[in-house]
Amino acid sequence: MATLINEATGLLSFVRTVEAGSFTAAARDLKTTPSVVSKAVARLEKHVGARLFLRSTRALQLTPDGQAFFERVAPLLKEINASAEVLQAATEPTGRLRLSLPSEVAHFLMSSIVTGFAKRYPRLHLDVGITDRYVDLVREDYDVVFRVGHMAEGDLMIRRLADIDMVLVASPSFIAEWGTPLTILDLGKLPFARYAIAGRPHSILFSNGESIVTHGRIDCDSGYALRVSALEGMGVAHLMRFVVADDLRKGSLIQLLANEPLPSQPFSAIHAFRSTVPTRVRLLCDFISDEAKRLSE
Repeated sequence: MATLINEATGLLSFVRTVEAGSFTAAARDLKTTPSVVSKAVARLEKHVGARLFLRSTRALQLTPDGQAFFERVAPLLKEINASAEVLQAATEPTGRLRLSLPSEVAHFLMSSIVTGFAKRYPRLHLDVGITDRYVDLVREDYDVVFRVGHMAEGDLMIRRLADIDMVLVASPSFIAEWGTPLTILDLGKLPFARYAIAGRPHSILFSNGESIVTHGRIDCDSGYALRVSALEGMGVAHLMRFVVADDLRKGSLIQLLANEPLPSQPFSAIHAFRSTVPTRVRLLCDFISDEAKRLSE
């Protein structure tokens, strides 16, 4: 196969089309026309000898070859784009910085990000997404995503920033109705407000290796919803300790099975940059790491 270096326009057009969802949207991003983008992608397909998109009048869909090619090429283009920052490391970071935070973590960190980080680096444009859903970091063009829990690495880079203590809590009214569990077996018989992604609730693992599969009347995909459900007596909730620290102090929530420790959960930064991490991303990760450690303490 001839070198791909000569197909830089096609590579960029292909990646932008995948990220934007259409030739028209990609053309807007690249400040050109849909025809130019479409022809560049067609030339790239001819060059690599594979169909990258299935085209119809209504939709544009990646082929399996296109998906595999995108997953390989997009991080490389992102790293090339970041390479200039090596020469600018001593200057003030500039440009767009797109990040994603889980909802409950954002509740505690956004004020610091705005008053501390953003004001420290006024030439950065922050693009903040707050969601607990899975984020396709490369396709949705995020610079960095912050998440709690263990992550499958794949081709992404994962930097562990802090360890977050977890706790099991319930409201006084719930305990009055259901009683206080004395063992893990007792706990497994109680209804939970369950954390669930795509309808799949997570089991609860203890540091001693035991685990329970929970049941309950409400499934939630955010820490905020779990906390509210626990406060309203809907069930036991498995939450980050700092999220419910005030509730525990006030007595509006009560910790269960404090003598049965839970494993801490890693709080990590995930990005697609390899050896060349942009200065803006590194500075944000350093800042968030310090803030997360402060919260966990």
